[in-house]
Amino acid sequence: MGASYNKVALMGNVVRDPETRYTQSGKAVTKFALAINNPKSKEATFIDIIAWNRLGERCSTYLKKGFGTFVEGRLVIRSYEDKSGTTRKAVEVVINDFQMLSEGRYAKPAAPSTNGRSKNGSSYHAEEPADSEEDLLPFE
Repeated sequence: MGASYNKVALMGNVVRDPETRYTQSGKAVTKFALAINNPKSKEATFIDIIAWNRLGERCSTYLKKGFGTFVEGRLVIRSYEDKSGTTRKAVEVVINDFQMLSEGRYAKPAAPSTNGRSKNGSSYHAEEPADSEEDLLPFE
């Protein structure tokens, strides 16, 4: 089998305040959505974002509805069964990094410092790889 590569980088506005839940094993999983505006039309694309563990808790603490945010991660497409028994697909980006750009509009990110965070402390990286898809909780 050939090599593969799965990396997504998105910049948009947080649609709603992040929601954090915990798995049975105590791992935090945070979900929120980004609105990505199309500059050539008045349409927006809404993308579900998932963040695990401490990164997810940081998203929940620092991100709020309307904040401009940059995220990096990987695309995940999974199937699940809803409460009525219908099989559905979820398209999500599981992130391993995020950076707050502003409170409600885009702004130039701060220059990185030597410790891996921006000078204003707004860049966050996952401490460990993202969990497996089987641990994902559907947010219905």
